[in-house]
Amino acid sequence: MKTLLIKTHELWLETLMTGFASQGETRIKLYDFSEIIFRHFTWLEHHMVTQGEAYDYDRDTIPIKTERLGVLLDDIGRRVSELDFQLMACTDEHLGQRISSDLKYISGTLAKMNDVAVTAFDGSRKLDGITLTREATDALTLFLFEESYKEYELIMIYNYLQAHSQDAFLNRIFQIMIDESKFHLRSFGQMMAEMGILGVPRTIHKSLYQIEDVQQFLKDGIEEEIAAKEMCRELSDAVAKDSKELAEFFDFINFQEDYHISLMREALVHYEKLATDG
Repeated sequence: MKTLLIKTHELWLETLMTGFASQGETRIKLYDFSEIIFRHFTWLEHHMVTQGEAYDYDRDTIPIKTERLGVLLDDIGRRVSELDFQLMACTDEHLGQRISSDLKYISGTLAKMNDVAVTAFDGSRKLDGITLTREATDALTLFLFEESYKEYELIMIYNYLQAHSQDAFLNRIFQIMIDESKFHLRSFGQMMAEMGILGVPRTIHKSLYQIEDVQQFLKDGIEEEIAAKEMCRELSDAVAKDSKELAEFFDFINFQEDYHISLMREALVHYEKLATDG
């Protein structure tokens, strides 16, 4: 089961990254497939948790740099086929059948997608219709690399917390944070692809998501969100004279951090109440 979880994790990430690198209807379908595959990941994880099986979020590196979309689509298709075969090892027969049915449809759809040129890895560091100064380009590049990893990290952290919680109040917050981080990762990933600097986030050490003190994690997280707000404000200021649209986007992200902070404070109060009542 652990191998199934790892392979599903890798398939989700490559499908999502290929969505960033693609355009139009292909991008939409790949985003849909990445969401389906992420649900598979959570189903497998839930089964392992209920069975008391040890696991982590370790995975192999995922090479995606190419000049042709077909190379990525073929590799996703290979991963889908291998995973479908490996589902024979799934200890929950009905779960394995549900996932296999989805994978077969995904495989058939991938085979119909067109091979086109890909510019997501060409290193141009340019945005269509926007001319930035070297200073603003450098600031944007650094921000995108740091924050895309951070959003991936938060997805995995909150997913792990949710998988090990039976508290409906907290799980509502965890799910919102997962969804918010997915949106940010998608936004930043698309921008990275347009700038030709797309890359797969590095792996996450288990100490980051196997959290012993969740209250301290939330307190630290609030401080990190406050720092992220400042980064967004500085980036908005850096690009404002070159692109009103880009400045408005980072102001939008900045204000979203306020919501994340309020959610973490809600969770923190809930944890403190549980400790008091206990």
